[in-house]
Amino acid sequence: MLKSKTFVKKTRSGGIMKIVREHYLRDDIWCGSEFCTECKQDESVLQKDACIESNLCVFPHYLLPDTNVVLSQIDILEDPLIKNVIILQTVLQEVRHRSAPIYKRLKDILHDKEKHFYTFTNEHHRETYIEREPGESANDRNDRAIRVSTKWYSDHLKNARTEEGLRIVLLTNDRENKDKSEEAGLLTYRCEEYIKSLIANPELVDRLALTNDDKNDITSSKVLFPEHLPLSRIQSGIKSGTFLQGTFRASRDNYLEATVFVHGEGDESTEVLIQGLQNLNRAVHQDLVAVEMLPQNQWVGPSSVVLQDEGPKDDDVTGDDEEEKALKGAVVGAGPRKPTARVVGIIKRNWRPFCGMLFLSQIKEATRHLFTPADRRIPRIRIETRQASTLAGQRIMVAIDGWPKHSRYPNGHFVRSLGCAGDKETETEVLLLEHDVPHQDFSQAVLSFLPKMPWSITEEDMAVREDLRHLTVCSVDPPGCTDIDDALHCRDLPNGNQEVGVHIADVSHFIRPGNALDQEAASRGTTVYLTGRRIDMVPELLSSNLCSLRCNVERLAFSCIWEINEKAEIIKTRFAKSVINSKASLTYAEAQMRIDDTSMNDDITKSLRGLNRLAKILKRQRIEKGALTLSSPEVRFHIDSETHDPIDLQTKELKDTNSMVEEFMLLANISVAQKIYEEFSECALLRKHPAPPPSNYDILNKAAKSKNLVIHTDSAKALADSLDAARVDNFPYFNTLLRILATRCMMQAVYFCSGMDSDFHHYGLASPIYTHFTSPIRRYSDIIVHRLLAVAIGADSTYPDLMDKHKQSALCNNLNYRHKMAQYAQRASVAFHTQLFFKSRGIMNEEGFILFVRKNAIIILIPKFGLEGTVFFENKNKPSPKLVFNDEATTLTVEGHTFNMFDKVKVTISLDASNIQHQKIRMSLVEPVIPGVSVAPSEPNEPEAKKAKLDH
Repeated sequence: MLKSKTFVKKTRSGGIMKIVREHYLRDDIWCGSEFCTECKQDESVLQKDACIESNLCVFPHYLLPDTNVVLSQIDILEDPLIKNVIILQTVLQEVRHRSAPIYKRLKDILHDKEKHFYTFTNEHHRETYIEREPGESANDRNDRAIRVSTKWYSDHLKNARTEEGLRIVLLTNDRENKDKSEEAGLLTYRCEEYIKSLIANPELVDRLALTNDDKNDITSSKVLFPEHLPLSRIQSGIKSGTFLQGTFRASRDNYLEATVFVHGEGDESTEVLIQGLQNLNRAVHQDLVAVEMLPQNQWVGPSSVVLQDEGPKDDDVTGDDEEEKALKGAVVGAGPRKPTARVVGIIKRNWRPFCGMLFLSQIKEATRHLFTPADRRIPRIRIETRQASTLAGQRIMVAIDGWPKHSRYPNGHFVRSLGCAGDKETETEVLLLEHDVPHQDFSQAVLSFLPKMPWSITEEDMAVREDLRHLTVCSVDPPGCTDIDDALHCRDLPNGNQEVGVHIADVSHFIRPGNALDQEAASRGTTVYLTGRRIDMVPELLSSNLCSLRCNVERLAFSCIWEINEKAEIIKTRFAKSVINSKASLTYAEAQMRIDDTSMNDDITKSLRGLNRLAKILKRQRIEKGALTLSSPEVRFHIDSETHDPIDLQTKELKDTNSMVEEFMLLANISVAQKIYEEFSECALLRKHPAPPPSNYDILNKAAKSKNLVIHTDSAKALADSLDAARVDNFPYFNTLLRILATRCMMQAVYFCSGMDSDFHHYGLASPIYTHFTSPIRRYSDIIVHRLLAVAIGADSTYPDLMDKHKQSALCNNLNYRHKMAQYAQRASVAFHTQLFFKSRGIMNEEGFILFVRKNAIIILIPKFGLEGTVFFENKNKPSPKLVFNDEATTLTVEGHTFNMFDKVKVTISLDASNIQHQKIRMSLVEPVIPGVSVAPSEPNEPEAKKAKLDH
């Protein structure tokens, strides 16, 4: 059956366009029930014999939730107890429109066969499709469509009922919808009353999200915050310039302070300061907010004092004077005044389930407790739970439901338990969840696109590839590496030049555009390397086997081959899909020993020596052009094979072979970038590294000035030359410290689409164009680059998304986010294992250098462990010493002793495990000794700017 609607639309040129919309209806859509005897049955979804035990529904029944129940109670629907649920097409479409994260979770439930969730396409069924009536809102039409479908199901299954009677239960929290459903004779319950009636799992009540009707039940009647303005008022205010919109970013160190990044035109953005709980007005980290600028005479400076919200107390639940004082205003900073604003409304909440711990109320038999998130930027959350004693000492997840204006804290609900706090598996799960790292097992849909084993190279493969199996190809990687995605060769040519090849795993041969495997890899974006664990971007069959260029096995590769003369000048470049057979899988140390051992002259060793010689010339040429050689204190853990605990911790030692591999990977990436941009100027996926704004270098300039040195920062070349020349007699580590500081001044390198940008320059590498080609096993960006290069050389066909610059740009945004989150997760893993290391070692004395000087603290780097920590010269329980801070000279004088940047100190390092959620590496000063000063150490400092490495 066909329904059509015709209407006319004016075109831009002033003409009239007739548009016909056709909507097909069918009468053979299956209801999904095993009970049904009328429909043409496929594989049954809704079970015949399953029944959730309920005091309300003591008969077999199917649940049919409306849109708002799905949006608000997705945690309930995910519970294993909830089965036999009908999700209408109307509901699915509304959820997709209103919340992408919940839509994805709902789709995951629908794909789980054990859950028995069935999607009924009511919008295309002849008896359940309805037209929108004149004057009816879209929301009311959809509510009516849900009621019509519920009635149809009830009637449809009437003849197939069991002796007990099969019923359809409509779940809705909308009062009007519930009233109309009951008038129509439908069995309807509020989600809460249905869940509270369940017999099998009373703990499920804890997972109920609070609805508008019951959010006020657990808060006081006193108004503590200003009312949020309605969205219509916010939109008109933004249009008129009265309000600004931006992303709310809470401070880690001061719970009474935040900044809002207001996005302007182009790349311009302004940062405004928010201080005081009333001005923060219930915004949560990463929310999109509307702010109103305060008059200039009310502008303040950022607070220079670390103001941690202390742990929960009993009266945090019932209220006390301390919070009343905090609500009246924040600690105002004494620094330079910044544009200051107040939050007037929330445009879009960016809430997610948060990991953390429950702190029990001391009130006997209380069900209301405060949850403290692991992320210090998130406020404490009040939840109701009847299993508090069980959850004490566990890491749990909690979701925020709302934040009424008369509540000190947001209200939320328990989602699930993650395990005991401090347990390695639990803490790893927490850091993966907190950094939004996808780490679930690969689904069957994804695995179904893997090649069938045993796998071998076919004649068809060979027909379109160069046979390079005869070449002396080898790989050089860190110890224990199983995802080997690059290999090299070097051989002499008859004309006296050398041929150098970089051979990269041909992952794009196995992952074809648009299938489930490709979509999963695109979503993950990158492999995440934690200490002792790897979260693969692609399944292990590819990452550690078929795509890993292991020695003595034939592998498919994508090769970049140059003819290079003795001056390391490129004479010719070509690209080819190939087949290789690596002759050796070496570690950096093994490759270095071969190069250094003059008694070895086999083909592999000669190839390595040729590569090493050319790499040194290439590096020198790069540096002459202005490429930066920066530094960051990286550590390597030695892990016990049985307990998986760290047994040793040392900074990574880089050998010539590290640099050798790096040079040729950089060269391959540049060569490929040039090629794909030549062929596809509008849709090449490239990588750029923006030049830092001059203000970023303030701390570097001050540090150099303290040693009577000058750093020139007007270009990368000037900076590189200044860093090379920056030496201090009898202080060999000074130059490394300065490079570590320079690293902190850098901007983040990002992926972008060539058709959406004009600045391609890579500042750190001093290259006009750059991309990522050399690691497709662990980076999805490289898979896209492989596809572009394959089309450019005629080795593969294109597809629409590859040539769509807008889709490429959206993909780049996701890749940049995933790479950033992976970096943070990796650092968090290192921090956690560092704590484990010091927990087993006890107190240690170590030498370090002052990296930064603050008003009330010094930040110290321990080179031996790559560890950074803060020593505070304050103790809240004792009088503070006399402190004099000189911002211009970056010095801090404590009781007459002056601390300068890069001064050598000795500290005691220990682990403070008194707060199991936020364990701290404590540092206290041993030398110099300052009489009368009681040092209260704090936790490791998070670097102020992100660590940057050579971008290969």
